[in-house]
Amino acid sequence: MLKRRKGPAPLPPSPRSPMVPVPSEPADQAAAATPSAAPIPAAAPIPATAKPWWVSLGLWLALALLLRWAVVEPRWIPSGSMLPTLELQDRVLVEKVRPKLGQSLPLGTIVVFHPPEALLAAGYDSKAALIKRVVAHSGDVVEVKDGQLYRNGEAALEPWLAEPMDYRFGPVTVPAGNLLVLGDNRNASLDSHLWGPLPSQEVIGTALVRYWPLNRISLLRFSTKDSVARS
Repeated sequence: MLKRRKGPAPLPPSPRSPMVPVPSEPADQAAAATPSAAPIPAAAPIPATAKPWWVSLGLWLALALLLRWAVVEPRWIPSGSMLPTLELQDRVLVEKVRPKLGQSLPLGTIVVFHPPEALLAAGYDSKAALIKRVVAHSGDVVEVKDGQLYRNGEAALEPWLAEPMDYRFGPVTVPAGNLLVLGDNRNASLDSHLWGPLPSQEVIGTALVRYWPLNRISLLRFSTKDSVARS
C-alpha cells in the first residue's frame, strides 16, 4: 500500500522587521527638485472704451433726419380743403419714395406738394406744403359739369366727396409731366381748377396714414387707376 509522502516541513516564521517610514521631503524641496517652466502672467484685460452718450444721440438724430428727408415724414392739415377725408389739425404720414423714383401715382392718391409758380406769384411761401388729391394724369382730358368730374369722357367715381361741385371747369388736357389735383372739399378748395396743372416734380410725397387723432387712425383711401362711374 502506497503511503503519501510528507512534504518538507514548513520553515519557522521569521520575525518581521518593522516598517520604517520614508521621511517626506518638504513641499518647497520637492518643488525645487522638479524643474518646471516659469508661469506666464495673465494678460491684462483691455478696457472697453464706452462711447459718450451724446455720440449715440447724434447717431439716432442723424438716422431720424435721413428717414425724414428720404423716406417718410409727418405732416399736419392746416385747412379744410380736404374735408371730409382730412379734418383740421389731423396728422398724416407722408411717404417720399415713389415721387423720388419718378413712379406714376395712382388716380385718387393724396399728394403733398410745393406751391406751383402760379401760387408763388400770388404770394405763397416757397417752403409751404399743400395737400390735394390726384384726379388726372398727363394726357387726360378733364371736365367738370353738372356737379360731376369727367375724365376722358367718363364720369369719375369719387366716394370721398360730400357734395357735388358747384362750378364748371374745362374741358382741358393735362400737359405732359403734370398732374391735375383737386381738394375733396371741392367748393372750398384752392386747387387745379383755379391755378392750373401741377408739375410732377413739385410733389413731395403721398399721404398714406392718418395717425392723429388716435380715435381716427386709418389708411387714406385712393381709387384704382381706371376707377370710373359707369352708367
